[in-house]
Amino acid sequence: MNRPAVHIVRTRVLLTGYYLGLGVVMAVWGARMPSIQRAADLSTAQLSLVMLAAALGMVAGLQAGGRLARPERVPLLLTCGAVGLAGSLAALSQCESLPALLVVALVFGVTHGVLDVAVNTAAVRCQDAYGRPIMSGLHASYSIGALAGAALAAVTARTPHDLLFLTTGLALTAAALAAIPGACSMTGPWDPSTTSGQDADQRLPRARVWLLGALAAATLLGEGAAADWAAVHLDGLHASTALSAAAYACYSAAMATGRLTGDRLTATFGALLVVRTGAFLAAAGLAAGVLVPTTAAAITGWTLFGIGLSLTVPCLISAAGAGGPQAVATVSVTGYLGLLAGPALIGALATATTLPTALLLPALLAAAVAFLSRRALEPHTR
Repeated sequence: MNRPAVHIVRTRVLLTGYYLGLGVVMAVWGARMPSIQRAADLSTAQLSLVMLAAALGMVAGLQAGGRLARPERVPLLLTCGAVGLAGSLAALSQCESLPALLVVALVFGVTHGVLDVAVNTAAVRCQDAYGRPIMSGLHASYSIGALAGAALAAVTARTPHDLLFLTTGLALTAAALAAIPGACSMTGPWDPSTTSGQDADQRLPRARVWLLGALAAATLLGEGAAADWAAVHLDGLHASTALSAAAYACYSAAMATGRLTGDRLTATFGALLVVRTGAFLAAAGLAAGVLVPTTAAAITGWTLFGIGLSLTVPCLISAAGAGGPQAVATVSVTGYLGLLAGPALIGALATATTLPTALLLPALLAAAVAFLSRRALEPHTR
């Protein structure tokens, strides 16, 4: 195997930093949201509006990023997205009213969307230049960043949220500005025979792009269900508070572990086999964890669900990269819709039936990913 050029290796290291930073910001934002609610004296409905503003901004940012993310513009989008996201986290520390929070949350969402498309587009091109899978490892960096951000929020639980947001936001803004020379070096070092770029939009059928997006939505619906309902599931089994929290921790750790080993697995067995096997494991694991009413079975089920789905999104993004930035944006937007809608859908089903019954939905969707992945991925496996 040929060693990649030095500048390609440096680009991979830089992209790892962007993914890490994105994970840290999202974890700090989510973990300390109750503090923002108390500081601004928001009702639950008003806090929901803030969340909605961030979600709408993210969808708009993903769409805008997809239209703008041509190779020569990626460095600018990376810098603007990273600086904007970190800066809006810092700005949240100064928000004490609903209107201010809505504006900052909207900016937060837009810049998140722009950065998401830019970093995934750059990652696809970097992977093309490597000539072997690296996407899973890059996405593992996001998972590690999220775990680090959650740990930071926990350790600083007694620290005012405005100080945490301000220091974290300013530190990451400084890091994004320091990365500008490295980001600018991304223009021009690529092999022109790679599949990225505007012309590639014509080489990926639109129906396949939407199928990739649907599979991403099914996967991310499961991720949203794990984030919001895993602890509640354990609580319903009369687990302690610590054991209930351990369910999502085990899921997250399994997700990160799977992604750290995923590039080697994908290179050895191919994306199709990795995704199908993982999705079947996720479906069977979660179904067993839900149907067997014990805490041990539940934690094991969420762990298997995390490791089973860990490689799906990286492989789907890699496949979408053959269609250029707009295809990456379409898959990302569709996937995030599943992430945003999933917890609410699970809640509605749980209200109509029971929570264990509702949690069979992510398991069924994982099984659907396994069955439909051949149509989505087979033409793009190496």
